[in-house]
Amino acid sequence: MNDVDTGAAPDLAAALWRIHRRPGRPQAWVGGGNLPWNDPAFSARMLREHLDESHGAASRRSAERAAQIDWLWARLALAPGKRVLDLTCGPGLYAVALARRGCQVTGVDFGPASIAYARQLAAEHAVTAACNFIEQDVRTVTPPAASYDAALILYGQLAVFTRAEAAALVKTAAASLQPGGRLCIELLDQDRVDKKQSTWWFTDDRGLWGDAPFVHLGERFWDDEQALSLERFYTLHLETGQLDEVLLCDQTYGVDEMCGLLQAADCDLVDVYPAWDGLPLPDAAEWHVYVAQKSIR
Repeated sequence: MNDVDTGAAPDLAAALWRIHRRPGRPQAWVGGGNLPWNDPAFSARMLREHLDESHGAASRRSAERAAQIDWLWARLALAPGKRVLDLTCGPGLYAVALARRGCQVTGVDFGPASIAYARQLAAEHAVTAACNFIEQDVRTVTPPAASYDAALILYGQLAVFTRAEAAALVKTAAASLQPGGRLCIELLDQDRVDKKQSTWWFTDDRGLWGDAPFVHLGERFWDDEQALSLERFYTLHLETGQLDEVLLCDQTYGVDEMCGLLQAADCDLVDVYPAWDGLPLPDAAEWHVYVAQKSIR
């Protein structure tokens, strides 16, 4: 018996023609240039990736996070009672860990599954009173001014916004800090970003891109003028013939540019730590960590 659902055949053919006729190179930021983080189904699948200890593609493994949290505790001068703002907090893995050490933490993310898990995790560790998780796009959140001792934007998440949006978000984060408060931003080292054009494909029955048989195709482009990586993803769902297209833009920053953004946000001291300051992370060499201090003037 033929396993192919012939009812989906016309849609499959249309989807393949659409791929065949795709523009040669995508235009940056079309359709937002971002993953569908707040789509409930995608958010649930992304949560699985966050919690999968077999890889660190969405969230780092537990032992790696523990080393980072020790480092953040020291570099951000954290202590019990300190207030922390975690922007793009995901499933709360850092926020809850800091709350367990005595911090008061506000986490913001617009992935519904991640926020639901973060609240559940806080309850499991009896730190619900120390955690406030907000389901909202970080670009629209307005935290109270001069209220936090530290703010975090980790794992390169600032890069998925346009330069203008990123600059605004840095200013929002800095404005939330008390004088002398510290802002930590983790970004890929611009000099080590993969700038080669590449393509790939794979099939699966379950994963980030779907929960039924699918074919996934991807392309990566580098825009040298904008210092920007573009990844175009096509997911063809074999049972229905539906074709999903997603464009992800990753804006890179040189050290001088990022320091300039932080200084423009009223941070008068900026320390840069290449390679995560020597932490034993498998991908440490790919990252720069910025710790900026809010002006005390």
